[in-house]
Amino acid sequence: MKVCVVGAGSIGGYVGVKLALAGEDVTLIARGANLEAIRARGMRLTMADGTDYIAPGIKATASLAEAGPQDVVILAMKAHQVAPIAKDLHRMLHDDTVIVPMQNGIPWWYFQRHGGPFEGRRIENVDPGGTIASAIDPARIIGCVVYPACELAAPGVVRHIEGDRFPLGELDGTESARIVRLAEAFVRAGLKAPVLTAIRAEIWLKLWGNLTFNPISALTHSTLVDICQFPPTRELATAMMREAESVANTLGVSFRVTLEKRIAGAEKVGEHKTSMLQDLEAGRPMELEPVVGAVVELGEQLGIEMPHTRTVYACAKLLEAVVSAGKGST
Repeated sequence: MKVCVVGAGSIGGYVGVKLALAGEDVTLIARGANLEAIRARGMRLTMADGTDYIAPGIKATASLAEAGPQDVVILAMKAHQVAPIAKDLHRMLHDDTVIVPMQNGIPWWYFQRHGGPFEGRRIENVDPGGTIASAIDPARIIGCVVYPACELAAPGVVRHIEGDRFPLGELDGTESARIVRLAEAFVRAGLKAPVLTAIRAEIWLKLWGNLTFNPISALTHSTLVDICQFPPTRELATAMMREAESVANTLGVSFRVTLEKRIAGAEKVGEHKTSMLQDLEAGRPMELEPVVGAVVELGEQLGIEMPHTRTVYACAKLLEAVVSAGKGST
């Protein structure tokens, strides 16, 4: 298949290299030093066990138009980076092109092809003014939840830390021929890609931890094990997760693991800095809106009180604003 990965950062680079090594025709959309490095030396992937892979024949460009029509377009950038490129995605589409968003948190498409009383509802925090929804046909979208942890160690070099699961799901819950083909391509590349009939429940399962541990870690500069083993922050995380669970349950989503097991899983990861803390320390925007703000917005729409989540969200927003204005340090 012709596959274009828009955003050749940590996750995009990881997926792109794995698919290219499995024989797919891969193009990476990158920029700056990262683009120059990929063009000069290919994209290098260092796995958690120390094994190195290089995809020397992988194509790279900064132009969606230059990439041309694709069979699969993977959106591997951060959530706030989708809107600026959404209107140009048509340059890479043919009649049957599928789009696979890989953003954290509540996606802009959450209520598209959802069915029931919430069908078509927009979440302003992740798609202000409906810019993305108006540019991307929901019929093209295959939902995806990203579990691996990776980092862009240097331009053109991705370091894999852990994980290989990318659950996939059609927005309407069907098991289509196209999603089976995509899952098979991921599996050939050495990735786990179970096809789920309830992709939104999987989104919530990952989000359940992210919306609590990520902002707390950014505010306290603490790792997952620190948060889980310090009684006051463990109690705060528990309260936030119960609030989020109320929102998810009202939307018809049930969790397949208990709250205690989800916290235990985070604790088991150990001395790991969350992506939000990494972004803060690197001076990058934090993914507050899709991971926390969207859940707060949903709570407001549904009339659910979320005092703990709202407080942490407000503090994290202020932290981001202060750092962005150069008034404070990370």
